[in-house]
Amino acid sequence: MVLPAEAERLATYEDVLCASPECVAQLIHGQLHTLPRPAFRHALAGSHLGRVFGRGGMGGGNGGDDDNGSGGWWILDEPEIHLGHHVLVPDMAGWRRERMPTIPDVAYTEIAPDWVCEILSPSNARLDRVVKMPLYAQFGVGHLWLLDPKLQTLEVFALQENKWLLWETFKENDEVTTPPFEAMRFNLGVLWP
Repeated sequence: MVLPAEAERLATYEDVLCASPECVAQLIHGQLHTLPRPAFRHALAGSHLGRVFGRGGMGGGNGGDDDNGSGGWWILDEPEIHLGHHVLVPDMAGWRRERMPTIPDVAYTEIAPDWVCEILSPSNARLDRVVKMPLYAQFGVGHLWLLDPKLQTLEVFALQENKWLLWETFKENDEVTTPPFEAMRFNLGVLWP
């Protein structure tokens, strides 16, 4: 939600830093957007997806491939990403280690991720689809997943000529094998309660 007092002036990074710790604060097109912490269904889907990828940055910390085909990636929950004048906090994001060899020792990065996953909920679906998706395309994020725990769906998008192409849609208990993690396979049903 855009705070009414903030609509009269452009928000700054200071506004993000001063936001309530119970909220996720983002700076988009000069507006401060704060969202409540995720509901349990949302958080559970994200936690389970993190387990699918494996903790420790996908690849066991050595940058090599592992059994699930996800090696060579850093996968982070709710990283703060500065893209131009925007401060975005996707639910999950991933960087190929060839582009980000080490994790920066700072609170945010200015390197656009290679993959983003947004977990949709009633409070954030419009922002994720209408506002953030075009920004991810503008800054060259190559792959975007929209995960909807309520509908039990996963929409997979690939960036083609600066526009999102719907690559594939999965539902309920479908087996998922999709870019950019083609070597990894998992049952979508493991994400639902």
